[in-house]
Amino acid sequence: MKAILLLGGFGTRLRPLTNDTPKQMLPVCGRPMIEWVCEHLHRHGITEIVLSLGYRAEAFTAAYPHGRIGQLAYRVAVEPDPRGTAGAVRFAAETSGITGTFLVLNGDVLTDLDVGALVSRHTSSAAEATIALQPVADPSPYGLVVADPSGRVLSFSEKPEPGSAPAAPPHGGDRPTISAGTYVLSAAVLDRIAPDRAVSIEREIFPQIAADGALAALVDDTYWLDTGTPQQYLAANLDVLAGRRPGAEVVDAGVPVGVHPAAQIRTSVIGHGCEIGPGAVVQRSVVGDGCRLAAGAIVIDSVLGAGVAVGAGATLCDYSVVGNGEQVGPGAVLRAQRQPTPEPVPAS
Repeated sequence: MKAILLLGGFGTRLRPLTNDTPKQMLPVCGRPMIEWVCEHLHRHGITEIVLSLGYRAEAFTAAYPHGRIGQLAYRVAVEPDPRGTAGAVRFAAETSGITGTFLVLNGDVLTDLDVGALVSRHTSSAAEATIALQPVADPSPYGLVVADPSGRVLSFSEKPEPGSAPAAPPHGGDRPTISAGTYVLSAAVLDRIAPDRAVSIEREIFPQIAADGALAALVDDTYWLDTGTPQQYLAANLDVLAGRRPGAEVVDAGVPVGVHPAAQIRTSVIGHGCEIGPGAVVQRSVVGDGCRLAAGAIVIDSVLGAGVAVGAGATLCDYSVVGNGEQVGPGAVLRAQRQPTPEPVPAS
């Protein structure tokens, strides 16, 4: 089975890290995020993927010039203009010649979902589309999905109002469920997608299919993480570091060759070629390749891009994010700040 990876977003919530890098190319414990996604797909029998690209498409093809990402062969579908999530799916399917049942994934979600079980549910239900559901405490940032005990979707509401989810989901469990960003689609779904405008699969197509009684679901309470914010991106790194992802292994996540003996590094990912001075403290953070932290610098719960210089005695905390090549002056204090300040861009 082929899979389409949706990778065309601007990654606005991760600015300035995504000023010049698509978010799926950001490193998670030393490896681009997309490699973690592809490795998971390969373990579940996917043999070929289609990269649905838009923003900085060349970053993917330059990083993988031989048409493979790990064990998976890939093809590319670059949208000439933004077409929404459903429009991107239709464009990628038509460009790559997909005519049968196929898989679709949001490329910025890290999960241990049993893809084979999702495909089996789709086949056995004879549904037009089948979506993975993830139980969460608060569905309001995502898409609330209500299904009956058989797995037939009753309603699909994108980003519902806080507190509107049913206390006891009809399908069982003690938490509401959201669309987890992995779908099995029959070719018939493509006919529902208008070719001449931007179309949202979450707001338009799935509600249509649910209304027709042809949308199935599988609840899988597994590891699942949307990596779209600095907090979530940091969590993705620290989860791998702590072994919270089954089957995930860190291989040479970084070589902190310049760490002073008097520096303190705890529960952090340190990139290649960094220099960390005496008395510097790094806790629960990601420090990119080639960063320089002067004496007494403190970095806690923050993310530094590649080549960042942090001056003596500076403090970064509360999910501060510093872009590639930036400098933080001596004694500066950054709390929940971005450097440089992101400029407004179109929503992803």
